[in-house]
Amino acid sequence: MMITLVKIILGITLSFWSVQNPKRDLVQNYVPSEPMYMILQDSTQQRAFGILANKCNVCHAQRNRGRVFTEENMNSWTNDIYQQVFIEKRMPKGKKTKLTSQEYQDLLTWVSYTKTQNNGI
Repeated sequence: MMITLVKIILGITLSFWSVQNPKRDLVQNYVPSEPMYMILQDSTQQRAFGILANKCNVCHAQRNRGRVFTEENMNSWTNDIYQQVFIEKRMPKGKKTKLTSQEYQDLLTWVSYTKTQNNGI
C-alpha cells in the first residue's frame, strides 16, 4: 500500500514537472557557432599539444631545440611524430615521460585526423 502511494505521488510530481519544463530536442535546437568538425579539431589538437608540451618539449628544449613543438608548428611535424612514436617507438624516451594509454590514444587521434586533413601527406 505504501509503495503504491509513493508511486502515485512520484507520478503526479513528474507529470507536473514535465508540464512546467518541457523536454527540448537538443539536436534539433542546436545551432553551432562553428562547424562540429572544427570543435573536434580544436579539442583534439589541444590535447595533443598538451602531450607534446609535457612529454616531448621537456627533453627537446634541452637536447633538440630545433624540434620544440608549438601550437603553430606541431602539424608540420605530424609525420615525424608518427614515425618516432608509433612506428619506431623511440619517443618519448625515459620512464618519466612515458605516455599513458590515454595520451597515446589522444596523440594517435590527432595524428590520424591531421594526416586525413592533409590527404595522408
